[in-house]
Amino acid sequence: MDKNLKGVELLQEGKLEEAVKLFTEAIEENPKDPVGYINFGNVLLTVGDNEKAKSFFERAVSVDEDAAAAYYSLGNLYFNEEDYDSAKDQFEKAVHKGMENADVYFMLGLSLVNLEQPKFAIPYLQRSVELNEEDIEAHFQLGLCLAQAEAYEESIGQLSKVIEQDPGHADAYYNLGVAYAGYKDDADKALEYFNKAVEIQPDHMLAGYGIKMIEKLKSE
Repeated sequence: MDKNLKGVELLQEGKLEEAVKLFTEAIEENPKDPVGYINFGNVLLTVGDNEKAKSFFERAVSVDEDAAAAYYSLGNLYFNEEDYDSAKDQFEKAVHKGMENADVYFMLGLSLVNLEQPKFAIPYLQRSVELNEEDIEAHFQLGLCLAQAEAYEESIGQLSKVIEQDPGHADAYYNLGVAYAGYKDDADKALEYFNKAVEIQPDHMLAGYGIKMIEKLKSE
């Protein structure tokens, strides 16, 4: 079996030392192949050695500037360090170099969310859910961004998908409550969603506040 593939298997099984040995051999045998450097960098990222990981990813790029996976891994590194602007740039490079999967679009969208640019995040999050309909968090983040862009019907649609897939998602119920209270002007439905959020998560302060606000309005 290919040493990189076998190394990835070992890494997934938590056998770091054995994985590192195979990745090292892969690099020594094929120093012009970026995959070994990327895999070794991902091991270092797993154990929290970001500086060394970064050097391996950069080495992969120097060997092959079209190595999309290296840019993606660099993006994750910067994202973990909360350097969202650098993360965004790396994820954009990964897409530009041909990476086409749900994860890269989700992480690019999430970087923009953290940069407080929800409108710019929307197309990437939309692409993410197109590529992976089962990704609950992508649907949720897309729903939030659509609400911030005042696309409330589309937001409600995404948040509804979240609670269909995960009936225990308190934050999705809370945000549906906000949409029904504000946009739909449907206090009863909003109250139903807020109550559901609190039922799932009793210490959900925002949902609790929403319940009090609606009950106060109803009593006036």
